[in-house]
Amino acid sequence: MTDDVATTPATDSAPHLAPGEVGLVSPHDFVHPSPFTFKSGQTIPGFTLRYETYGQLNATRDNAIVICHALSGDHHCAGWHSPTDKKPGWWNNLIGPGKAVDTRRFFVVSANVLGGCQGSTGPSALNPETGRPYGTLFPFVTIRDMVRAQKLLLDHLGVAELHGVIGGSMGGMQALLFAIEYPRFTRRVLAMATTARESAQAIAFNEVGRQAIMQDPAWNRGDYPRESGPRVGLAIARMMAHITYVSDASMDRKFGRKKKETAAGDAYTFDSQFEVESYLRHQGQSFINRFDANSYLYITRALDQFDLAHAYGSLESAFAPVEAETLIVGFTSDWLFPPEQNRALALALLRAGKRASYAELSTDLGHDSFLLESEELYTLVRGFLERDELYTFDYAI
Repeated sequence: MTDDVATTPATDSAPHLAPGEVGLVSPHDFVHPSPFTFKSGQTIPGFTLRYETYGQLNATRDNAIVICHALSGDHHCAGWHSPTDKKPGWWNNLIGPGKAVDTRRFFVVSANVLGGCQGSTGPSALNPETGRPYGTLFPFVTIRDMVRAQKLLLDHLGVAELHGVIGGSMGGMQALLFAIEYPRFTRRVLAMATTARESAQAIAFNEVGRQAIMQDPAWNRGDYPRESGPRVGLAIARMMAHITYVSDASMDRKFGRKKKETAAGDAYTFDSQFEVESYLRHQGQSFINRFDANSYLYITRALDQFDLAHAYGSLESAFAPVEAETLIVGFTSDWLFPPEQNRALALALLRAGKRASYAELSTDLGHDSFLLESEELYTLVRGFLERDELYTFDYAI
């Protein structure tokens, strides 16, 4: 466990130290040594959350911004871990000195969720009672459980109040729950490409991915060695899920019907012939090197079970405790969590008498639009986080 509340300083030899970059960063582990009870009623003796921070916590301890990641994300959302890294954190385009989430002003915290597999306690972690990985003995985790664990981390870091919470997709669900569960603690919420509950189609896609994993003989009912497991099933699950994150237009623009240079004319074989096939196979193979199959099962089930109206009686009832000002951002080409689902969140907040706005960005990049470079999105984020609270921030719904 660490008490550090600042970015690990970048050295003169660190790469990518251009203006706006946080440079080299190091993850930390928060160890919660006391029992933690999940919504299911199951308890584990303690847990670890791996996290990173960027910027400095101010004297009043109220300038913190939490970044919540999506299904396949993790705690590393900005900067580089080593001089040899080929890619920075997954939201590096948004976070850094002078960027939309300005680390000269804000103390940014990002944690790998409970149930994850990038250093946080999840199915691949060792069960202290058996000395073996939890596997499917790990308690079922909910989005609320993830948020409660992150709140314990923030208490440990000494954060008195959140300036804001930002997240896209599953991260947006977490952001909304911060406002619901900790209303006096959370001042602003920015949720993108998200929903109050998944549609039947979204649940169906998740189920196909889970079945690909569970039907892989190497899954072995969740009991497999760390270095192996249902790699074929997990790769297929990732390939299928990735299709839902992009749009038809973006896939066509990037690949069309272009064939690989090695493709043998119009030969009818089952080898990869089209570039889009190679791309999806690459997505699947790279994913299995960094993600645990059981975590994929648990987190997709948490997504399926997320249903604010069911949990609280109605969306308006769910938002009744909220004191935060909220901005919901939808993307026109997002067919996984389409604009109308995002807009419904803002409307429910307004009906509940809350300060809420909705912005819809026109893109053809699909669900993952919130992760990609967009000056329009950066302007929205910066304006929402940095404006005077007395100024009315309004977008038409």
